[in-house]
Amino acid sequence: MSEATISAAAMGSAKSSAKSMAKSAVKSRAIKTLRRNARGLRYVRMAQTSTSAGQSNTSSAKAVVRDESEHSQGQTAQVSHKGKHIRSWGDWMALILLIVGALIMLFPIIILTMNAFKTIGDYNATGPLSLPAHPTMSGIVGFWKMSDFPVKLGNSLLISLIVAVLGVVLSVLNSFALGIGKVKGNRWIILAIMLANMMPQEALLFPLYTMFKHIGLYNTQWAIVVIFTIIQSAYGTYLLSSVYGTFPQAILEAATLDGATRWETLLKVVLPISWSTISVLFVFFFVWTWNEYMIPMAFLMDDNVQTVPLALATLQGQHTMDATTLAAASLLSIIPTIIFFILFQRKLNQGIVAGAVK
Repeated sequence: MSEATISAAAMGSAKSSAKSMAKSAVKSRAIKTLRRNARGLRYVRMAQTSTSAGQSNTSSAKAVVRDESEHSQGQTAQVSHKGKHIRSWGDWMALILLIVGALIMLFPIIILTMNAFKTIGDYNATGPLSLPAHPTMSGIVGFWKMSDFPVKLGNSLLISLIVAVLGVVLSVLNSFALGIGKVKGNRWIILAIMLANMMPQEALLFPLYTMFKHIGLYNTQWAIVVIFTIIQSAYGTYLLSSVYGTFPQAILEAATLDGATRWETLLKVVLPISWSTISVLFVFFFVWTWNEYMIPMAFLMDDNVQTVPLALATLQGQHTMDATTLAAASLLSIIPTIIFFILFQRKLNQGIVAGAVK
């Protein structure tokens, strides 16, 4: 064989082997691809199966939760409906009782107001329980002029406000020393204050009269201020000392660790917390001092220093006052206290709630 033939045969065999190798490589790649695709399909099917199972479980769980929530909502609605029915009945009863109590308390003021605007003829013809047929302010104007009411009103406001402020200040200072400062013998001091507070005012008249005669304060407003400041502060000390005795010690210790002095503890810690109780004392001291009659009657002789209750009693003794003028005078005497109470009503309610809820 020639060399050309041998080379051609070799080239042909090489080509055929290369073709066979290429075909085998293509087949192996195709097999690997098919296997990979089959594995991927198996994974996809498994994922789809698990997803469908999860969705079914989730939907079933949601259905169970929905059923339970509907059941619980139904039970809650039934319970709330029952409770609401019970509370509403109690609320209605309480509301009715409060309305009846308010009408009973307001009945004297309503009768007083109606008679203050009646004429003498209306009062004699229809009595005290009817509305005024011809409303008039003649009774109010007559009492205003006869009693020099602005002067009496100014005296009552001055005395009551000074006594209320000084009484509250003394009560706070005394209670801070006895309740928080832990003064030695504080229980005996509080007991002595309570016993002194129980002493009737009639027993104080003669010694107080002698004392104020000697110091020159008799027949002045300052005599009443001094007397009632001491009386009211005694009651305030007894009340606040029991409140401050239960004051949280942790707050006081924290203030001490922060470097607060006694005055800073009183002004920045104790007063803000007990402000509602102090407001209640202030309102009570003002109203109590305004309504006082016996001691001012014994110590205030001149018309220019007398208070409103004294003016009312003096006019009854000096002049024959008809029922309408007397009603007008009584209405004028209580209007300032009503206004004062309305202005401090929120503080009074806060103090009552603070004292009820500890």
